[in-house]
Amino acid sequence: MRGRLPVAAGLAAAVLLLPGTSAQAAPKPTPAQVKAKLDKLNTQADQLVDRYNAANEKWKKARKQYAGVNEDYKKQSGRVEDLRQQLVSMAVDAYQVGDIGGWGGVVYTPDPDAMLSGLAALDQLSQERASQLQSYEDAIKGLKQRRDEKKSLFDEAAKVRTELAGEKEKVDRMVDEQTKLLRKLNVYNAGDPNSAGVVYRGSASGNALSALQFAYKQVGKPYRYGGTGPGSWDCSGLVQASWAAGGVSLPRTSYEQWAWGSSRRVSLSALEPGDLLFHAGFGHVGIYAGNGKVVHAPQTGDVVKIVSLSEYHAIGAVRP
Repeated sequence: MRGRLPVAAGLAAAVLLLPGTSAQAAPKPTPAQVKAKLDKLNTQADQLVDRYNAANEKWKKARKQYAGVNEDYKKQSGRVEDLRQQLVSMAVDAYQVGDIGGWGGVVYTPDPDAMLSGLAALDQLSQERASQLQSYEDAIKGLKQRRDEKKSLFDEAAKVRTELAGEKEKVDRMVDEQTKLLRKLNVYNAGDPNSAGVVYRGSASGNALSALQFAYKQVGKPYRYGGTGPGSWDCSGLVQASWAAGGVSLPRTSYEQWAWGSSRRVSLSALEPGDLLFHAGFGHVGIYAGNGKVVHAPQTGDVVKIVSLSEYHAIGAVRP
């Protein structure tokens, strides 16, 4: 996208300075052709990265659920084993004492009060056995259900993992192509993972101020797809973390953030510091900083930076 090209103004000079080639070589691309190719790569990368992030979130969610089921499975297994041991112990006691002998001792006691007390104790023991048996059966049923849930979650996680691997391969190829072209043009910016950023001095207040203060501290750190900090970021990862610092929980991807804000859309003519700004296609997101500025993580070969609103080319906004 035009507003996201690193050192766009220097592309023409960079192309003209490329080493000469033999007479048989293909003609050098014009600055307009180079810019068009980068625009296309950036747009495609936005879409692929967002799909990768979405698949990654599905995988992490499935993995978390899988871990939770595993923990429940262990607890349930322990409970079933405890019940089994209790039943075994009760069965051994009944065999050793003998229910008939026990009943006989109660029935033929010469003390009526003792007999009634003994009968009540036997009835209580019988109810306890019945309760233990029922608990055991319920636990077994619960254990089977958990096993089924675990299998289902495992299958879903495996499917997502395969999906994620496919998306990652596509993104990796795209990033390699971007990197080679940018390095060839000498406009690749590796950034500094330890950058201290800059101080936000805008007009934001409240949680928007906290979000922008966080985002500004990331300025100079490299863009990396799937990056969620602290040393590198992708666009939606930066926005999510910045607003988390402001106490607001946002979804992971730019598409999800746009959907999340369906009831929070604001006009581009009424922007306030902290608003989320989206590019066409909603594959890229940044944060409006006020005074006509936007902070965002652009694309491969660039760093978290502050750009003008006119350079950013926003088509939609959401107010967290």
